Amino acid sequence: MSDFIASGLYRTTTPMPGFAATIPADVLVYVGERPSGERFVVRPGSNRKNRWFWGEPTLPLVDTGWMWTLRRLRPEGFYTLPDTIELESGGRWLKNAIVQLGYNEEGRAIIFIAEDHAAEPRNVLEFARSGRVIDDTLLDRLTWAPILPISAPSPELGGDVN
Repeated sequence: MSDFIASGLYRTTTPMPGFAATIPADVLVYVGERPSGERFVVRPGSNRKNRWFWGEPTLPLVDTGWMWTLRRLRPEGFYTLPDTIELESGGRWLKNAIVQLGYNEEGRAIIFIAEDHAAEPRNVLEFARSGRVIDDTLLDRLTWAPILPISAPSPELGGDVN
């Protein structure tokens, strides 16, 4: 529908009219569409593996000027850094490092660095438990890293066939 914003993640910039207590300014929301075509907006429900999952209650997204005040956010997932980040502790995250992008409840971007644990016998990357809040300028410059999600081993990708 061209008269509505696209489905996806947004940060509110102003409270939702009539629902200011539920959806105030500066919060993370998801705008979606039901199979019936009804548009809705919802706040985060639960967070697992640095990703938000959505639930009830949802609120109808009606064709008002409010939806155009929402700040569109990049999808959660995996990206690479466009520049090296110098950390206050003296360390650094190198340019092109793989990071996982998530958000806090205020809709501020958080990146989690990929880690290769030397003692881990499996060939897997893990993402740090705590992340680093980044500003919108860096958020907009992250480069998508198309990492394939696998739910079961695949012979084509070197997984066990048995």
